[in-house]
Amino acid sequence: MSGTSCDGVDVALVETDGERIERFGPTSYQPYGAAERAVLARALGDAAALTDRTARPGSLAIAEAIVNGAHRIAVESFLSGNDIDMASIDVVGFHGQTVLHRPERRLTVQIGDGAALARSLGRPVVYDFRAADVAAGGQGAPLAPTIHPVLIRDLDLPRPLAVLNLGGVGNVTFIGEDDALVAFDTGPANALMDDRLARETGEAFDRDGAIAASGRVDEEIVRKLMSHAYFDAPPPKSLDRNAFDAMATDGLPLSDALATLAAFTAQSVAHGARHLPAPPALWIVAGGGARNPTLLGMLRERLGADVMTADEVGLSSDAMEAQAFAVLAVRSLRGLPLTYPGTTGAPRPMTGGVLAQP
Repeated sequence: MSGTSCDGVDVALVETDGERIERFGPTSYQPYGAAERAVLARALGDAAALTDRTARPGSLAIAEAIVNGAHRIAVESFLSGNDIDMASIDVVGFHGQTVLHRPERRLTVQIGDGAALARSLGRPVVYDFRAADVAAGGQGAPLAPTIHPVLIRDLDLPRPLAVLNLGGVGNVTFIGEDDALVAFDTGPANALMDDRLARETGEAFDRDGAIAASGRVDEEIVRKLMSHAYFDAPPPKSLDRNAFDAMATDGLPLSDALATLAAFTAQSVAHGARHLPAPPALWIVAGGGARNPTLLGMLRERLGADVMTADEVGLSSDAMEAQAFAVLAVRSLRGLPLTYPGTTGAPRPMTGGVLAQP
């Protein structure tokens, strides 16, 4: 899984039938280098003008080759490092790198050639998970909510429960007492913070939220950012990574900018909670945001609720999305739903994904 943060590739081994987890295996992470991140950043810009999801103009073709190569190396290194035979892998779930998401135009673009990856690994690959849902009029995102009930099934956790993934974009899954699902993108997560930091320092992210912790929140900028029409729109709904004003905090010192953007993320989650059927008894946070104590503190303050990281409840904050796409790949093979009306606005429970044989 390479998410909207564009920071690297997460790998997770899961033994599953798509409906239950038999065993969680090891996980790993391979970061993109600075040069690779720079190409991906250019690709995001070049993708803004796309009208054909198969086109690869400008830097997109180079970025796609980088994504494929990084995923091949990540899988091979993972298997070698854990002494796992490639032949024992039944299927690889390959999300690709989202570079454009415009569901209102029935357009979503994930670069990454699943057929080429299948040939290079010599194993079946399921990819292009979002297209069928978007073509049917769904949002195509978020996809992990289908798997969150599977991941938590054997854990003693209160209901209703919210699983909040804070990658580049934030998304929430509400799991009711009867396993009813409601899911949507809450707003920004790490993308705006990471982009501001990268522009100014070249660093990929604010480690432990230390810079943000030293800054002051500009609440007026938070209010202006929260005036975006997206936040009052009812779910299901989803976002492009670059939906918000990346320059909104450019007049602030770096520490104040990161503090303000963290507060924007927390406030967008708190606002999104109004769209949930009931107040969650617990919020479980996964993704890169779970590694940011400053952001977690702001979430607790603005939600006024119990917030724990995925690691604290026995799951993996870092690997949850990769684990989800492993399970989604198996569900695709079995023709099981990947999306539901309550998670993407799809007209009916829908399967999806494309199978590439080596």
